[in-house]
Amino acid sequence: MRTTPRAARAYILCVALCATVCALPAPTPGAATPWGTLALLAALYLACELPGRCSFFARSVPVGAGSFFPLLLAAAFLLPPAAAVLVSVPGSLAGRVEQQPVAARRVWRTAQLALTVGAASWTYAFLGGPATLGGAGGGAVPDLPYALLPAGATALVFSLVLAVLDGGILATAERVAVRHAWRGLLARSVGPHLVHALAGLMMAILWRSSYGPVSALVVVLPMYISCWVFAQYHRQHAAHRATIRALVQAVDIKDGYTRGHSERVGRASELIARELGMEEERMEALRFAGILHDVGKLGVPTRILRKDGPLTPEERRVIELHPEYGHEIVRGIGFLDEARAAILHHHERLDGSGYPYGLAGDAIPEFARVVAVADAFDAMTSTRSYRRGRPVPAAVAELERCAGSQFDPQMVRALARALDRHGWSAAANTVTSEEQPPGLPRPRPGKRPSTAAGTTHRPGRRRR
Repeated sequence: MRTTPRAARAYILCVALCATVCALPAPTPGAATPWGTLALLAALYLACELPGRCSFFARSVPVGAGSFFPLLLAAAFLLPPAAAVLVSVPGSLAGRVEQQPVAARRVWRTAQLALTVGAASWTYAFLGGPATLGGAGGGAVPDLPYALLPAGATALVFSLVLAVLDGGILATAERVAVRHAWRGLLARSVGPHLVHALAGLMMAILWRSSYGPVSALVVVLPMYISCWVFAQYHRQHAAHRATIRALVQAVDIKDGYTRGHSERVGRASELIARELGMEEERMEALRFAGILHDVGKLGVPTRILRKDGPLTPEERRVIELHPEYGHEIVRGIGFLDEARAAILHHHERLDGSGYPYGLAGDAIPEFARVVAVADAFDAMTSTRSYRRGRPVPAAVAELERCAGSQFDPQMVRALARALDRHGWSAAANTVTSEEQPPGLPRPRPGKRPSTAAGTTHRPGRRRR
């Protein structure tokens, strides 16, 4: 706890005290706390959290906030508020914590979940939710569909309290600006928590039915499996991003003059894709293509990439092999899919004078035509060590002038519309590799290329 900022420690203490106060009525004689139900729910939640502590299961179980919220919402539906506060405590204290400081994070998670579940249970009781469940506590059968109304309101309160508490810890512990700490937290959580509430309601109805608590496992087990599948998807997605990041960092280390260029080309490619109305999966693949379009430079000798003098014809041919090198580097990365074609063909020109294969027109893959425009746009708008970047309108005008010969007019128009709609951050205009502006003739053998769009060649001499 000593490494936790003082404001965060005070905040965690206040939340823990509030949770404690909410739980105080539970052991009093007049509370009529259903200890059997409380113990079973707490044991179930603990059982869901414990596999994360085992090294054998740690990589295959859904660890993290939200994995078992259906069970906590079921507790809010089945128990009085003071008792519901206690359900998450054993599991939260025993659950796995991956980041330091472990003690502070564990205390915080315990207090946060306890207070959130208590608030949700109070809301459900206030709206008369327990009477709609049927069974021992109400009528003979659940009062559907009316039972959905208090359950939905409870899920909204659950989301709201959780978002408020999360924003507070971000502001105090992570020192996120107050105006940003709560941004998007509620919007991202409401949908999933409504789904969790439906599962929790089903569990509560079964629990109160003649089949008893054992029948509730019919809901818990499928929900746990679905959470496991979801966790695996997110781990795989994180691994994909880590792969992309490692490749881009390798290129930046080898040729530091291009640092930032790849990310900006990925961003511009995504703007074009969004304007074209591409599906989300293809849009992500296209962003990966933009980020990795120059990964083939890893196969180009460093002495050529960093050479200050004119390139020889042989050296130029070696550099023009980088699309093929890049394609070979990413060939075995299955999730890149269409991105591989863009990496291979992003230096092709619509008139057939590009490389490596001289493809023309629609024979050039769509992704490659998008990345070519994004690559040239960033080349013109980025500031070099020897010249300032062009203004965005001038760069767009140059792309439009070369549309039909060098670039696909549809992609150029899409970029222009996207820039009108979203703009282009001035922060993106950092020093990067220099590329040949569109419309200039291709270099004659024996001369260093001037600055051709879509190449990674440098001028014969850099200004210092």
